[in-house]
Amino acid sequence: MQKWSQLFYKNTGLNPYVWLVFFILPFYYISQYSKLWTLVTGIVIILVFFVCYLLAFITRGWQVYMWIGLLIAISITMTIAYDYAYFSLFLAFFIGNIKNKAGFITLYSINLAASFLTINYGFIIQSSRLLSQFPFVFISLMASILLPVSTYNKNKREQLEGQLENANKRLDELVKMEERQRIARDLHDTLGQKLSLIGLKTDLAKRLLRTNPEQAEIELNDLRQTASTALKEVREMVTTMRGTQLVDELFRAEQILKAASIEFNLDGNPKLHDTSQLNENVLGMCLKEAVTNVVKHSQATICTIRLKETLSDNIVLVHDNGIGMEQGSNKDRRGTGILGMKERLEFVNGCLDIRSGADMDGTELIIQVPKLVRKPIKEE
Repeated sequence: MQKWSQLFYKNTGLNPYVWLVFFILPFYYISQYSKLWTLVTGIVIILVFFVCYLLAFITRGWQVYMWIGLLIAISITMTIAYDYAYFSLFLAFFIGNIKNKAGFITLYSINLAASFLTINYGFIIQSSRLLSQFPFVFISLMASILLPVSTYNKNKREQLEGQLENANKRLDELVKMEERQRIARDLHDTLGQKLSLIGLKTDLAKRLLRTNPEQAEIELNDLRQTASTALKEVREMVTTMRGTQLVDELFRAEQILKAASIEFNLDGNPKLHDTSQLNENVLGMCLKEAVTNVVKHSQATICTIRLKETLSDNIVLVHDNGIGMEQGSNKDRRGTGILGMKERLEFVNGCLDIRSGADMDGTELIIQVPKLVRKPIKEE
């Protein structure tokens, strides 16, 4: 059940004891009238004002404007009939808490105009009570001008701060999600290749165990070395997230292709020029994924890697003479691996092109990343 204190804003901008004084003040002011009917009527009007004020807080939509209109009418009545001009303070505070800009401006203007006109009307007819309270009436009028604007701006600022905090939280969640996806891709690319190589060497050692034990022992030693390398790479990736050079990835690609009995051909200079560490790392991870797919899915006997350069890009072509993507039944080539490559390349403004079909032998992947932009040297 909602507590009565929760019907009002938690931060009123004024001390609650000040509001208590404002609540008692109109009753004290009315008690100075000697006529019974004037006293009773004034008390009833005051009670109606505070009831309407409470209803304005707990209602929503158009009903709020209805209650505020009634409150303004009561404020005008109390100023003209009883020379009490301080209800405008309650209205000024309430209007400042209205979130709708058009509604705030409209009610602010109406309340300010009503307060100004009724107070001036009292001065024109030379009301003795109102004239005797001129300093306090002037302060009340100034508060009616400044308090709504101050309260509205404060609430607006708090709302923007809340939105900014929510946006920052959302941004942190997106950064964490992107980091998880990046780590997942790194683990997939790093462990996927090494585990494939371990599987191939295990099958080979198993076949050679009876026919050629010495060669089987060599393969087992390579298997142990591969496992150690995989463990080392995972540790380095988790602890330092270091980049890898394309030369290292080409050496690993040659190892896994030879282990799978696939002929390896390299065409081009593996030393890249005008390329950032990030772009080279992306090229290396994409090359690793492409070679892993060749071993797992292509059924190829030859894999050729060509390295090309243009004025603006570095290009790596991975071509195999296998069954091609359209004829393959495995979905991994079009799934996590290819998607991960595209996501990595999009991050560095690179691109991936896949060519496979009846018009060519096997599959060719064209991996392209931009070079660093070099500023021209000015001639002196």
